[in-house]
Amino acid sequence: MSDFLLVHGSCHGAWCWRDVIPALEALGHSARAIDLPGQGADTTPVAEITLDLYARTILNALKGPTVVVGHSMAGYPISLAAERDPGRITRLIYLCAYVPADALSLAERRRQAPRQPLLPAIQKTADGLAFTIRPEMAEAVFYHDCPPGTVTYANARLGAQAILPQETRVALGANYAGVPRSYIRCNDDRTIPPEFQRTMTADWPAKDVTEMNTGHSPFFAAPVALAQMLSDIARPGT
Repeated sequence: MSDFLLVHGSCHGAWCWRDVIPALEALGHSARAIDLPGQGADTTPVAEITLDLYARTILNALKGPTVVVGHSMAGYPISLAAERDPGRITRLIYLCAYVPADALSLAERRRQAPRQPLLPAIQKTADGLAFTIRPEMAEAVFYHDCPPGTVTYANARLGAQAILPQETRVALGANYAGVPRSYIRCNDDRTIPPEFQRTMTADWPAKDVTEMNTGHSPFFAAPVALAQMLSDIARPGT
């Protein structure tokens, strides 16, 4: 069985994995989620939050050989973590996440997409260092296919997302290239266009790409199915 570390995307926290952790444990795995700096219970000041700090936070959470799952924005910090210390990461799993491109920041990578459905939902904070999601638009971009009560639960917890980590370019080399990786596309995603998810994985082996017919938040929309998919991907020999 595998040990999973679950890493959230923009504006979210460890709280978004509440239904996936018990589902993974029911399959015999160990699983835990973390708050990246500035999210959830973490109180790091926004001016101190960097992509490097994200990666160090992920590495500090590893207890041994670990399957690291990154949702959305977390595709960048999990990749940097693998470049810094590949020995303890047995596999990276990108869950409708941004796959880093050479010498591009996440923001630059995002702008390569053919459309930008998230932009109308974003509002910058007064200091210009972060952005938040307009509460009235959260359902449309993140949770349109999720169970009743999800939007209320999430809107009470969504936080401000530091901009600097997303504007930081990342250089990845042999360490990152040596870590096995898989991608889960979400075919009804209204945050990262599904067609762009296909573009980002166009040169990946077919065996390393799977799909779910959900929106951007399969951890709420289909947590049991997601846990089973993660378990299948992490199985030795896959």
